Amino acid sequence: MIPVNNHPDSSNMTWTVPQPRACGHLPACPSAEAADREAARLMISHPQQGWGLLCNGVVVFDDTGELLPDGRTVAPHRAA
Repeated sequence: MIPVNNHPDSSNMTWTVPQPRACGHLPACPSAEAADREAARLMISHPQQGWGLLCNGVVVFDDTGELLPDGRTVAPHRAA
């Protein structure tokens, strides 16, 4: 999240989540709303922290849970 200060009093900050830029990959990565969203390319990897950021703005976690760009969560869905 990025702080946005719209007021001279810094205690009144609001926070915005950066929106992912348009995918430049060919073929294009699936959107965050697509059923195959996990097929998007990995853009940032932090394996030591257990997460990565996909091109479509989805944050994926080692436990297979996800955080979508709009703030919704997807519960872990490991195969049994």
